[in-house]
Amino acid sequence: MLRLIVEGYSNPEIAKTLYLSEHTLKTYVRGIMNKLLVNDRVQAAVAALRSGLVG
Repeated sequence: MLRLIVEGYSNPEIAKTLYLSEHTLKTYVRGIMNKLLVNDRVQAAVAALRSGLVG
């Protein structure tokens, strides 16, 4: 999911790719952002790239 965010996919595109509802996806994305201590998807993508979570 984080890789797809880094690649610029929208929530509906990610939900469809991972066979999740958009509501579930939003919950997961919010959890990722909380764990990375960021406020939005762009910051999450940057943090993931900088920390090596996504290559």
